[in-house]
Amino acid sequence: MPFGEITITLDDVAFLLHLPIGGMFWYPNEHVTEEKAVDLGCELLGVDRHAMTEHVRSCRGAYYSLQWLYDRFVEYRAAGSWAFATRAYLMMLVGSTIFADKTFTLVEARYLPLFKDLRGLNSYSWASAVLVTLYRHLGDASMFSCKQLGGYPTLLQCWIHEYFPTLGRKGENWRPSENVGLPRVMRWSYRQGAIKVDAYRPILDQLTPIDVIWRPFEDHIPHRAFNELSLYRGFLVLGELHVPYLPDRCLRQFGYRQYISPAPPADTLSNDEIAVEWIAYVPSVTDVIRDTELVGHPHETVDGYLERYYRVSHPQVVPPPPSARREVAVPVFNAGPADPDWARASTLVHRYLRQVEAEEDDVTYADLFEVLRIAHEH
Repeated sequence: MPFGEITITLDDVAFLLHLPIGGMFWYPNEHVTEEKAVDLGCELLGVDRHAMTEHVRSCRGAYYSLQWLYDRFVEYRAAGSWAFATRAYLMMLVGSTIFADKTFTLVEARYLPLFKDLRGLNSYSWASAVLVTLYRHLGDASMFSCKQLGGYPTLLQCWIHEYFPTLGRKGENWRPSENVGLPRVMRWSYRQGAIKVDAYRPILDQLTPIDVIWRPFEDHIPHRAFNELSLYRGFLVLGELHVPYLPDRCLRQFGYRQYISPAPPADTLSNDEIAVEWIAYVPSVTDVIRDTELVGHPHETVDGYLERYYRVSHPQVVPPPPSARREVAVPVFNAGPADPDWARASTLVHRYLRQVEAEEDDVTYADLFEVLRIAHEH
């Protein structure tokens, strides 16, 4: 982003989905065959081998159909087979949300052992599993050859709604002050917008720190307390997949002044070594916040942060013209005591435009924000 780094964190996942951060990493079997998928279905879903074999073959791989799982859930619920019904429901749930793939109709059989011990489900770090999966799909989507984003796009979309009030069309089921402790993701409802992806790229490049709500979940803390494990620095694990998790690069989202973060750690640790660091997270958190402090204005950075960021990163989505690529000017953001008022005014204008169903490419939409920006500057 033009103002520095920002990303979805463990803290965001916990507030949006109300999933636990603490717990064990889970190591699914990466190499489940069709035969193994049949065995798992027979053992954990109570399906006879012939029917299980036919279904797995129809999925053309070690998968289960979401519709098939729903049918099993309805069948077992009616029969009072609650363990089988619960596993079928949970597989259907994770397969259509946090572990969704690009088929959006199938779920990988390798996730079924996760629900073998139904009493132990709260012992896993579900938030880290969600974040590893999302990071993996976002990494794939960043490749030119990728045409579709897998994973749980609703989570990403609601995260954008929380942090960037001027982006996208959205409907609100309830305001934060009126919520009753439900997961924050339930605040938002889908609204079809008129702007295409390509048109959003220059809009993103024009964002400033005061266009961001850096701490959107402050009013949700009574319903979901902040977990300092969100400030752990290291790797998150899901099976053989290691994903670097670096909160020191987005400290403004935690209310701290952003400093120039060190290089990311090398991925040389085993799963067991990473698990030990995860469990003994306190020294890591201490290292992350030792050289910073809580700030009054959440977009504050140390001197030199933006200059270095513009040297080592790609702050703009739209590449600058060839004549300007040798020396990219670092923007000077006008920070000061009026900035919280700007963020509040921007949110109110955006809410009004949603209420009157103004499209984001309407002239009125652009004019209102231009007037607001001019008033802020003067």
